[in-house]
Amino acid sequence: MRRVRIGITVGDPAGIGPEIAAAAMRDRRVLEVCEPVLFAPASVDGITLGQDSAAGGQAAYDTLVRAVEAAQRGEVDAIATAPVSKRAFAMAGLPWKGHTDLLAHLCHVTDVRMLFYAEPRAGAEPKSRDSASLRAPLCVTLATVHVALKDVPALLTIDGMKTTIAMTAAWLNDLGVDAPRVAVAALNPHASEDGLMGDEDDRILRPAVAAARAQGIDASGPWPADTIFVRTIRGEFDAVVACYHDQGLIPVKLLAFGDAVNVTIGLPIIRTSVDHGTAFDIAGKGVADPGSLIAAVRLAAHLAERRQTTPARAVHSSELRG
Repeated sequence: MRRVRIGITVGDPAGIGPEIAAAAMRDRRVLEVCEPVLFAPASVDGITLGQDSAAGGQAAYDTLVRAVEAAQRGEVDAIATAPVSKRAFAMAGLPWKGHTDLLAHLCHVTDVRMLFYAEPRAGAEPKSRDSASLRAPLCVTLATVHVALKDVPALLTIDGMKTTIAMTAAWLNDLGVDAPRVAVAALNPHASEDGLMGDEDDRILRPAVAAARAQGIDASGPWPADTIFVRTIRGEFDAVVACYHDQGLIPVKLLAFGDAVNVTIGLPIIRTSVDHGTAFDIAGKGVADPGSLIAAVRLAAHLAERRQTTPARAVHSSELRG
């Protein structure tokens, strides 16, 4: 099997992206699993370190387009991206809020999801059952992303949720997990207590889980969100589908900030990224931690190697109807 090539983009050049990308390019842990290929702007004119700008947003966009096109042509086997600025995108007149929706546009797909994955930290085996240490991998898919909390209930649908469950299970298969167990986090406290605190869990989430199970997926829930992540890191589930952004990302960043990897699932190409933002406040100070980008490159390399022997495919809602 040939050595995989992973494209690394620098993201917004005014942030920490260029320095963490440079660090990842020369890191032993990266070099032992792939051949890294750097994608950076040809010019940084009009860009000031640590500041949002239209030039920075445009440069980040142009760089990502080149990396995606390289992946589509097979010149790289996957891409791992440093962070971009949503504000800089807006200043450049770009209609996308960030990587995820832009990647969907560039790859001509509609059903994509944001997934976060973190391996156990070395030496993190709990001393007792009650330890909060991360020991099993934590995998979380977001059913909704950058929307106001008040809008989340209306955005949750049976079709959308069962597609999210199916895409999560398919990605875990790509990772090498056989018969993955996907748990759904309830929207309301205590999974609504039989409708006492909202009807969304019974009206939307339970039918979605039942539909996924009818398609042969080991799905369960909705489970109370205040315990589902503890159960997952103890090894009871392989992934959690969270209803909204902070429900899924608070436990990820509490347990694995700086080690977690952001993955866009549903794309025809492999894309991983960091679990943090542009960090303009520390850009250029030499203190940025490249750990998340290194983890992103390594995960991308693992997925690319598996795809060489087991081609992956996107999962769409039409496959779950019937």
